[in-house]
Amino acid sequence: MDGRDWGLFLQPYEQAVEELKVKFKTLRTELKAREAYAPIEFVTGRVKRISSILEKAKRLSVPMDKIETGIEDIAGIRIMCQFVDDIRRVADLIRVRKDLQLVYEKDYITNYKESGYRSYHMIVEYPVQTAIGLKNVLAEVQIRTLAMNFWATIEHSLNYKYKESLPEEVRLRLKTAAEAAFLLDTEMSSIRNEIIDSQRGFEEKSNVVSSVLSDIQELYFFHRVREAVQFQLRFNELWEQEDAFAIRVLADEIRSALMRAKKGGGA
Repeated sequence: MDGRDWGLFLQPYEQAVEELKVKFKTLRTELKAREAYAPIEFVTGRVKRISSILEKAKRLSVPMDKIETGIEDIAGIRIMCQFVDDIRRVADLIRVRKDLQLVYEKDYITNYKESGYRSYHMIVEYPVQTAIGLKNVLAEVQIRTLAMNFWATIEHSLNYKYKESLPEEVRLRLKTAAEAAFLLDTEMSSIRNEIIDSQRGFEEKSNVVSSVLSDIQELYFFHRVREAVQFQLRFNELWEQEDAFAIRVLADEIRSALMRAKKGGGA
């Protein structure tokens, strides 16, 4: 083993993970604003532990001076999606990005592993600006559904417990569970449009309610107390009646009243 400073060695990978997490979370926010639906559910990331790096280098016969290119997942990003189709969309979005370079892809969804493992992997080269200049680091982006991730997390824990030598019974039960997880994904995909429409409706209702309450509070700021109180009472009544359409109409009325208040017009 060489005498490298591991903290210094891993620093660019830690920076890459933090920057990529922010970029993919920002992508999620932008897509949700543009389309009222984002194919990204949430994003996580991690830098491989030193012990895991050493174990993988030994298993793959990677020399210590070749670790930066021989081990491609020291920096890891995981993107979770609701549907299998979302995985394809996210992969397409990553391919056209100009702030990273795609090295290659591994489709473990179409070509799933013997164990039942399913996920979509993209190895990318990401430029990190360090104190001594630009450094390109490799990172692995895993894209999977929530069901795939649940299964993979359990498998990873069991492999760690049994040192990669799973008992046959456990291996078979895991494979059965993988098929069940894939059937769940398939079933959810069959009603994808209904699920998305429902989520969009909920999001729209939530945004309208937030807008109504925020605008009513702003009317108080402009000393339009009587109007604010009347709008609040109407909103309370419509909320009890669960009249979403009438609440949207009320939102427009409140916004118009607020615009008049800002211009100094009469009530």
